[in-house]
Amino acid sequence: MARKREPQTMAELLVQASYQIKGLKRGQQIEGKVSEILSKAVLVDIGGKTEGMVLGREFEAASEFIKNLKVGDKVLVSVASPEDRFGQTLLSLKRAAAVSAWDRFTKAKEKNEEVEVKVLETAQSGLIVSAEGVTGFIPLSQLGATLQKKVKDLPGKRLKVKVLEVDQGLNRLVFSEKEVSEKEKIEKIKKLLGKVKIDQIFEGEVSSILPFGIFVKVDLSGEKIEGLVHISEISWEKADNLASQFSEGEKVKVLVIGKDEEEGKLSLSIKKTLPDPWQEKVKKYSPESLVQGKVVRLISSGAIIEIEEGVEGLLHISKIPPQMKIDVGDSLPCFVEKIEPEKRRLSLGLVLKEKPVGYK
Repeated sequence: MARKREPQTMAELLVQASYQIKGLKRGQQIEGKVSEILSKAVLVDIGGKTEGMVLGREFEAASEFIKNLKVGDKVLVSVASPEDRFGQTLLSLKRAAAVSAWDRFTKAKEKNEEVEVKVLETAQSGLIVSAEGVTGFIPLSQLGATLQKKVKDLPGKRLKVKVLEVDQGLNRLVFSEKEVSEKEKIEKIKKLLGKVKIDQIFEGEVSSILPFGIFVKVDLSGEKIEGLVHISEISWEKADNLASQFSEGEKVKVLVIGKDEEEGKLSLSIKKTLPDPWQEKVKKYSPESLVQGKVVRLISSGAIIEIEEGVEGLLHISKIPPQMKIDVGDSLPCFVEKIEPEKRRLSLGLVLKEKPVGYK
């Protein structure tokens, strides 16, 4: 049986809940009308003998949502308790508040509006925040320069932010604080990026070093623009422990490999300013050349064979006899089938004493 689709908007929730109320059950969804809003409670007409009440922890949990309610508003409530010891029906607005919040964030993103969030805790890569009862995230890269210097002091603080990503289905909500605190600077950067050309080379200065890459500031018309050199663009060889290779303030040559004017992002490469040693090394090989290589890793499509330092080839799984077992570290006699410059890789075949049945 197909799973019933969950309502995604307040309108859908109200349609789903519009039926005659008979006996109330815990968790039941009901459409009601706000009859009174008090300092610590909301009274909702749910068509029963008495009005239902949202109070205590349920009131606190939906406080942001309640601030925008007016007497006469239709709302979807859940029955928290059909009848307490005083004969009252206790209600919850959590689900309605969550749906309303997601709808609010979607509209805020579309209209590029600011919203307010509360910082709950710090994480290795950013801040965990709460916004209208929904948990969201602010990456460190989306904090303004001032706040980046005092991240540990932010839990409990309220911040003005803009919505970067919103996906209720994936429960994904990402914000940017610097889109608010550095709005003018970001707008200027977006305009400057329009002047930047792909493959343009700059002399830049390392501004920060992170596990996934380094940020480099480049000068454009007297203005500093920061771009990211991802770890995969540091060197033609494998790069790691970037903190031991670079220092803040160090001068580096970078090449522009991408830009996003709307997001104000600049992608840079260090390795593409340097000769690719693979192109020189591979000149000694040609189709049908015999080579001896070492298996360095096994993948779903076959085995990666290292011919020499910096030169690898793929021995496709279709070229390996079914009865032949290959392990990492094995030394294999191969021949070059073709050279693939775009992949910086050789396509290899296996040198066999005799051709097995089914070998392609």
